[in-house]
Amino acid sequence: MNYYSLNKTAPNTTFREATIKGQAPDKGLYFPERIPTVDPAVIKNINSYSKEELAFIVMQPYVGDTIDTNSLQRIVSETIHFPFPLVKVNDHISSLELFHGPTLAFKDVGARFMSRCLGYFSQQQKGKVTVLVATSGDTGGAVANGFLGVDGVEVVILYPSGKVSPVQELQLTTCGQNITALEVNGSFDDCQAMVKDAFMDADLNKALQLTSANSINVARWLPQQLYYFFAYQQWEDKQNPPVIAVPSGNFGNICAGLLAHVSGLPVQHFIAACNVNDSVPEYLRSGTYQSKTAIPTISNAMDVGSPSNFIRVMELFGSKYEAIKEKISGYTVTDEITKQTIADVYQQFGYTLDPHGAVAYDALEQYLSNHPDLKGMFLETAHPVKFPDTVEAMIGQKLSIPESAQHLFTKEKQSILMDAEFASLKEWLLTKK
Repeated sequence: MNYYSLNKTAPNTTFREATIKGQAPDKGLYFPERIPTVDPAVIKNINSYSKEELAFIVMQPYVGDTIDTNSLQRIVSETIHFPFPLVKVNDHISSLELFHGPTLAFKDVGARFMSRCLGYFSQQQKGKVTVLVATSGDTGGAVANGFLGVDGVEVVILYPSGKVSPVQELQLTTCGQNITALEVNGSFDDCQAMVKDAFMDADLNKALQLTSANSINVARWLPQQLYYFFAYQQWEDKQNPPVIAVPSGNFGNICAGLLAHVSGLPVQHFIAACNVNDSVPEYLRSGTYQSKTAIPTISNAMDVGSPSNFIRVMELFGSKYEAIKEKISGYTVTDEITKQTIADVYQQFGYTLDPHGAVAYDALEQYLSNHPDLKGMFLETAHPVKFPDTVEAMIGQKLSIPESAQHLFTKEKQSILMDAEFASLKEWLLTKK
């Protein structure tokens, strides 16, 4: 399997090189030259496969011969070594809980897969790899945990000061070792722009071997397909596939779901559930795409005004608006509705949503109200405890800190303050690293 740049002016490359580079030399995102088809017999008999077997079947074509079979089996097994339960909320809606990993967020899967791939590849080359990543919330903690202690890899995480939750901040600022957190006085879009500029800077690329752990990296993006296959394993009515609502910020997650669908996974319809940072829902409504300046919300991991991965969605459908609109609906959910949804769902069904899951729940409920013969699921992408102020105020209860996160509150935050300017990042990387 080779990968090409979506800017179409860089040479095609292997999974190994695409993972190490992160972004193509022409600034484009890498995209697989073909979409593998999962054997229909696997889909038909999906419940006879273990999660590990299914994950290997899905990922092997994308990896090709860049990782040997035994190593890839070990990598996928370690990647998904926690539950992905599909929990029934009511008669028409279920929650795919993706927060049972080590950092209580869906991004654990992509971060664990990429860290292990990069660790494998680093054994084959000289010098350290520097992972440079921007986070709007959960990516930072997942990347920090996934790469912690990996030989030959240094990790630098940029996050917007004051715009991530307390648990999220502790997860990405308390690791130490090979993990450094840069606290940027700006927005996530500022952080992401700084990272992109770094990859294109000749001086930095001469001095450092840079790669990204954002979902622009194929090794972070592609394994997110696995959630959807695990969900379908648990879906009871295989004759009537689910509608799936995905909380969407940078659009890597929903794009991975669409990729799984194109490769053969049955899905009735996708919903791109956004907060007021709704460039894509606006496109789906109007046919015109225009990026926006990010607006802070209580579903902060989705505060992305210019989603990088939407170009991959466009590529998947040949940039045909009607084809995209047929498969995806977009919804905009305000903070007020998000809060009310958390309160209502808790009162009616005893289920606790985080703000991102609440956005997806509301969007799914809106869609199903117009399609009463269908049923669906939403992706609950983070544990509610990551957003205690919002959630506790809405449910009137104190959230219990999961045992896996309790140790964070005994640690001290360690971050380096930085202005939202690429020049500051460049100087730091060249002089401090």
